[in-house]
Amino acid sequence: MTLHRQQNPTAPTTTGLAETPTAAGRALAALRLLMGFLFLWAFFDKVFGWGYATTSERAWINGGSPTQGYLGQVKVGPLESTFHSWAGTAWADWLFMLGLLAIGTALVAGVALRLAAASGTLMMALMWVAEWPPARELSDGTPSMSVNPLVEYHVIYAAVLVVLALTAAGGVWGLGRAWARLPLVARTPWLR
Repeated sequence: MTLHRQQNPTAPTTTGLAETPTAAGRALAALRLLMGFLFLWAFFDKVFGWGYATTSERAWINGGSPTQGYLGQVKVGPLESTFHSWAGTAWADWLFMLGLLAIGTALVAGVALRLAAASGTLMMALMWVAEWPPARELSDGTPSMSVNPLVEYHVIYAAVLVVLALTAAGGVWGLGRAWARLPLVARTPWLR
């Protein structure tokens, strides 16, 4: 007598992704796509100067620096002078822009979510330090306008990235399943 194991269509497969999308899977996929859009919007706005955070005169394609405006205006925190020295340097511009593009693309495609979460969390941590929410006053003595000294949007974004990676959110409305089956990715779990 052999026991036949009943197949559960929502059980994780060898790739770690559920075969049938659940409501939670679709919600995580929507969150993943929104986060991807957030990173890609920042990238394209800085490249082309769509007039939201970046004017067309300050666009990267027009000779502007993606890091000069943000890092050059840091007025608080233990790395204030470090960020000022990084502002507008070619290596900082390229690293920042490649990070935005790679993280956004990975999120939209649903691939390499662990790498996207790690690099996105690092980016968010650096941006948190640049804003230094624990400070009540900026270095010039004006109020910092910080609403919460610890948990603000950079922390929330980092947490969302980690959740998306840990739940393999790329399998729904993304290429996560196909990505996870690639031989190199299957042998190297941190690439999932």
